[in-house]
Amino acid sequence: MEISKELLSSSTVAVRDCMGVKKNEKVLIITDEPLRNIGYALWQATKDLGNEVLLVEMLPRKTNGEEPPEEVAALMKVADVVLCPTSKSLTHTDSRRAASERGIRVGTLPGVTEEIMIRCMNADYNRIAERTFKLCALMEKTETIKVKAPRGTDISMPIKGRKAHASSGLFKEKGQWGNLPTGEAYLAPVEGISNGVVVVDGSMASVGMVKEPIKIIVENGYATDITGGEEAKRLIELLEPHGKDGRTVAEFGIGTNDKAILSGKILEDEKVMGTIHIAFGDNKSMGGSVRVASHLDGLIKEPTVWFDDLLVMKDGKFVVEV
Repeated sequence: MEISKELLSSSTVAVRDCMGVKKNEKVLIITDEPLRNIGYALWQATKDLGNEVLLVEMLPRKTNGEEPPEEVAALMKVADVVLCPTSKSLTHTDSRRAASERGIRVGTLPGVTEEIMIRCMNADYNRIAERTFKLCALMEKTETIKVKAPRGTDISMPIKGRKAHASSGLFKEKGQWGNLPTGEAYLAPVEGISNGVVVVDGSMASVGMVKEPIKIIVENGYATDITGGEEAKRLIELLEPHGKDGRTVAEFGIGTNDKAILSGKILEDEKVMGTIHIAFGDNKSMGGSVRVASHLDGLIKEPTVWFDDLLVMKDGKFVVEV
């Protein structure tokens, strides 16, 4: 399999700099057919660093959050570092959580493309980390997050007592996990009490770029009504099999990667600086109580964001120093 110099270089950044793979550590790479080239590039980069590396290809999962085969889950528990370039996300799975609890470092790369790897893995991750941790510290002092945006988003999400998570791109300590490429500060709003309107006008996970905005009415922590064009219909279809839990307001996140651009791939889109995203479905990985085999992020452009009375972002520009 041919790997470009640029892809190999960005894969090396992922393995060496972001995951901090050390001498004698065992690395497991889990991939599937659509992302085989990325899996192979990460395998090659790890091999070139002189580490023992195992590449496992499974059949693509049907949804984000669907468990991998049990043999793959078992392998995840015996590596030191696990990288998951897969077409559907393994981030919000019990298998990933079990590996993290054992102290294994996990980087998930759901739906990543060669272009995204090359563009976003060459960002300054120390700067991204600094920005992300600052936002997390502010969130943890906050009781309610409010968001308004030009297309009609107007939502209030109580978050008191919830831990904020920094997907900083540096996963070098035992049990650390997150996306690569990355750059976001996020948390799970308290279940059952978010209210307002979310208008997704950027992109939607598993749907892609949104031509006609998706309007989602949120009542007492759940998406109760979804309207719009073809993209809204597709979202309703994706949510259908998961019942009420799949409609839980699961996550609020702010992008902190200045190299990321809107590409229609949520892995990159939710990291774009100047945007926020709100997800529906599983929030177990973020300290919430909902476990469902679905987690779908909707991206909102040019948001104005308040942490209680503190104006954090106006029309997509940070007004606090990060």
